[in-house]
Amino acid sequence: MGDYIEIHDLNKTFQTRSGPLQVLNGIDLSVQKGEIFGIIGFSGAGKSTLARCVNGLEKPDQGRILVDGKDVTSLSKKQMREERRHIGMVFQNFNLFESKTVYENIAYSLRIRHEKKDLLDQKVKEVAELVGLSEKLSSYPGGLSGGQKQRVGIARALIGEPDVLISDEATSALDPQTTLQILDLLKSINKEKGITILMITHELDAIKYSCDRMAVLEGGKIIEQGKVVDIFHNPHSRTGELFTKVFFQFQNDEFQSGAGI
Repeated sequence: MGDYIEIHDLNKTFQTRSGPLQVLNGIDLSVQKGEIFGIIGFSGAGKSTLARCVNGLEKPDQGRILVDGKDVTSLSKKQMREERRHIGMVFQNFNLFESKTVYENIAYSLRIRHEKKDLLDQKVKEVAELVGLSEKLSSYPGGLSGGQKQRVGIARALIGEPDVLISDEATSALDPQTTLQILDLLKSINKEKGITILMITHELDAIKYSCDRMAVLEGGKIIEQGKVVDIFHNPHSRTGELFTKVFFQFQNDEFQSGAGI
């Protein structure tokens, strides 16, 4: 596998009432084709801004983002809209249309592209089966569980047959059992479809379960990156140490709680 996503010296600053706020500061990162790569950081580290730069929703002030050799930062707005079809996005808060059925939510991006009805119907049913929602196509989001809503979000992201899937805190609003189910689904999609997944989260256990490699983001900078097992057992950054400390404490608490049953 070669590098599929390459990020070079990425910088992004927002203008706020109190002055400029640099959110990304010289990001350098490479993600291999077909891997699930984790990016972890605390709130405010710049994770979501990085995701929005990769899929073109934000324009960086400086730097380059290459996806399959194409510099997406140099594209016009029209070209970026076309490129975004190849980059699926799964959000923490689902972003579903409450007044539309599961079928209509999944089909939305193809409808606005005026996809032929027969092909649209075929694709919706294919991705619905892939994510386990074939029996829910006529349901509305209000009648779904959190895990089912996220499956709709994943199906909607997959309907355009993307090469890259960005999971931006996709499991943060879910309970542990449902989180595991969604992570298993993402791993299955990665294996079956060969889609490169960028998993952005503050949950170390999600990265440990799903990824081989990861990066630690702090204050808009990549302060540590490498194999998950190496960072997990021998972190070289303060943020990495804090994440692993919290994770091991959580695991210990869970063990003690179980042992007392």
